[in-house]
Formats: sequence, structure tokens, C-alpha cells
Amino acid sequence: MRPEPAERQDSGDLIFGRNPVIEALRSGAALDTIYMCGSGGSLGLIRSLAKEKGVVVKDVQDKKLTQLSGGASHQGVAAVTACAEYVTLDDILAVSAEKGTAPFIIICDEIEDPHNLGAIIRTAETSGADGIIIPKRRSAGLNGTVFKTSAGAASYVPVARVPNLASAIDELKERGVWIYGTDASGAEYTETDFTGACALVIGSEGFGISALIQKKCDFMVRLPMQGRINSLNASVAAGIFMYEVLRQRRARK
Repeated sequence: MRPEPAERQDSGDLIFGRNPVIEALRSGAALDTIYMCGSGGSLGLIRSLAKEKGVVVKDVQDKKLTQLSGGASHQGVAAVTACAEYVTLDDILAVSAEKGTAPFIIICDEIEDPHNLGAIIRTAETSGADGIIIPKRRSAGLNGTVFKTSAGAASYVPVARVPNLASAIDELKERGVWIYGTDASGAEYTETDFTGACALVIGSEGFGISALIQKKCDFMVRLPMQGRINSLNASVAAGIFMYEVLRQRRARK
């Protein structure tokens, strides 16, 4: 059983207090995560609005909110704004349809480090990927750290945050997209054809691709390892795979 990840302090614009958070939700402001301590009353309304808007709510201790607020009055709630709007799977598939190219999508399976997610988004933008899919839980979101690490690429790369990654993969497969997992058990990446509709699954920093998601993959691919270390940072590995997709597609033109 995986341990629960430690709470990270997301870097981004913060909104404190019950009424400000309620108004942010009602106005349709892009929110990444709401941190909450307590329930009932207006906090219950916030939970309801967050669920309606698809915003992740995390229950935390009061000291977490005090830390986030720098000691200011938070009334049991704080919201982290998103650096970009989340999109849908349809939005991502529309990108390739508009370009007239085969879909090229990155799926991040529980990438929890915002620096890694930001770096992946940056490389996705430069390699021509159509978009990125992340799960709502156990994943970094589009917070300020991700935006900064992406060097602004988060403004250009569509990111869909889905409640169930396995179901999202099933939908992609139904729409003709082949799913390529990245794992040491797979075929060498240069011997794999990525020129068709493809989605690359990048596993988490500590555990790789989860067992359920691995079962959903059509193919597994790997990078050759010649040294004493048998793994790469998730964003570095993702970059190598993404540029192999780009290389193969350019060679086909």
C-alpha cells in the first residue's frame, strides 16, 4: 500500500476566507486546489460549489492553513488559483484535428512534484504535443510553481484534469489512440513506431506507472540504461520519449 504523500505548499496566488473563496468559485475563477479545515455552514457551501466546479478539496489541519496564510485570518479555508484553465479530453483531441495530425498526448500518472510537471509541460510544448492529462488526486496541479518551471508553457499546452485516469485512457482507446507505457520491461523506444495516434504514459517519481494503468497500456517502451543507476528523473525520461515521437514524425514527412 502506498503511503499518503506529504502535503506540499503550493506556490501561487492564494485566496483566504470563506466569502472570498465562495465568490471566486461563483465567478468561475480558475482554482487549482482548496484547502479546508472544518465543515458545516459556509464551508459546506464551499464544498458543494467546489464539487460542482470540479475543484479539488483537501482537508488539512489548522496549522497548514495558518502556514499558508502567514498567520492571517483564514476562517478555515484557503484556495490556490490555477495558472491556466483546465480543459477536457475533447479539447485536447481537437488540437490534433485542427492541425491535421495524429494525436500526440502525454498522460502523467501521479506526478506529484510540481517541478517535474512543469518541466514536462515545457517539453510537451516544444516537442509539439497536443496536451497533457493528469488525475485529480495524487498529482501536482497547475499552480504557480508549475507555471514558473514550465517557463510559461502552461499558458499554451492544454491540460485536462480527470477524476479517473483509467476511464480517460479507455476513452482515448475508443477514439483510436494507442497507449504507450514507459517502463523498464518494455521494448527499446527507438524500435517502437510512434507515428500513429499515441499517448505516452509517464509514471510517478517513486513508483512508476501504477498496476491498473499499466494493464491499460497497449505497449510498453523503455530507455536503454548503461550506467549503475537504473532510472531517470520523470521529466528527463519524458523529454527523451517526447522528442523521439517528434523525430519519427518529422522523418515521415
